[in-house]
Amino acid sequence: MKELITKNLVVPDNLKHNLHDEFRVLKSNFFERPISLRLCSSFFVILPIFLQAPWVRFAPTSALCFTFIIILVGFTLSRNESNKFFIIGSLLLGVAGSWLGGCLFWGWLSAYPILHILVEAVVLPLAIVGLSTKWKIGSSFYISSLFGTAITDLTIFMTGIMDQWREVIIADSETAPSILQKASENLIHVQSLSIIIFVAIILWLISREIFNFAVPYSINGKAFLVSSYVIQTTLIVDGIFMLLAIIQPNLSGLV
Repeated sequence: MKELITKNLVVPDNLKHNLHDEFRVLKSNFFERPISLRLCSSFFVILPIFLQAPWVRFAPTSALCFTFIIILVGFTLSRNESNKFFIIGSLLLGVAGSWLGGCLFWGWLSAYPILHILVEAVVLPLAIVGLSTKWKIGSSFYISSLFGTAITDLTIFMTGIMDQWREVIIADSETAPSILQKASENLIHVQSLSIIIFVAIILWLISREIFNFAVPYSINGKAFLVSSYVIQTTLIVDGIFMLLAIIQPNLSGLV
C-alpha cells in the first residue's frame, strides 16, 4: 500500500516537472522559431520606413547618434549565446549597420544617388567578418538588406527614373509634384513594367532558394532564414512603393 501511494504521488510530480521543462524550452526557443525569425526580420526591415525616414529628414544628427544606442542594446543582448534574446541582439547589430548607412546618406548625401549603395555599404567589411562569428545572423540581415537596396537602385536606374531622384531631392515643394508625376509616367511603360516584373521574379526565386537551403534549427540555418525573409520583405515593400509611385506619386519612395 505504501509503495502504491508513493508511486501515485511521484507520477503527478514527474508530470509537473516535465510540463515545467517543456514550458522552459518553449520560452527559450521562441525567437528561434522560423515564424518568429520572419516577424522579427520583417519588422526590422520595415522599421526605418516609419521611424528613421522622417527622423533623419528633420534631425539627421540625433538619428545618427541613435545608431550607438542600437549597437549598445544589440551587443548587450548578444554577448551570451545562451540568452533567450541573443537572436534579437544579433539582429539589432545588423540593423545598426543599415541604420548608420541610411542616416549618413539620407541626412547629408541624398542629392547624390550615385553614392547611395556605397554609403549604405559603410560597414560591409565588418559584416563579412561577422559571418564567421556568433553574430552571423545580424551580418546576414545587414548583407541581405544591402543586397535588396542594391537591386532596388539598379531597378530604378534601368527604368530611367534615377534622373528624377536628384531633381526631387533638390526641388522645392511647388515643383516636386510635377517631377514625381513624370517619374510615375515613366514607370507605366511596357519596358519599365517588364523590368520591374523580371527583377521581382528573380528576387523571389533567390529568396526561395536561400529558404530551401536553410536548416531551421542550426545557427547557419537561422542566418539563411533571416536572409530569405529580409529579401522577401524588401521585395514586398518595394512593390508597395512602386505601386504608390504609379497610383499616387506624392506618396512614393522618392519623396
